[in-house]
Amino acid sequence: MSKGICGVSPVPASSVKTTRHRLNWGGDRAANSALHIIAIGRLRLDSKTQEYVARRVAQGHSKLEAIRCVKRYIAREVFNIIARRHKQINRAQIAA
Repeated sequence: MSKGICGVSPVPASSVKTTRHRLNWGGDRAANSALHIIAIGRLRLDSKTQEYVARRVAQGHSKLEAIRCVKRYIAREVFNIIARRHKQINRAQIAA
């Protein structure tokens, strides 16, 4: 589950005077839904996530843009967990 597969990677949508990114609408809807649920849960309960979103909003980002950044961070975390587990399974199969 990488950023592109989940639909949370930014797509450039800039004009001459403005540098903007829009949401990538491609990807797995179920995975994006799971990331959204995790992000909202973290935003409600995790003080570090709340501070991060507050900092992004203070920098001029909208709350939705800040949540999208949280979702990209979560996607990277989940991808690394899955990749680590996949390596462990492969090592166990080779050793057997």
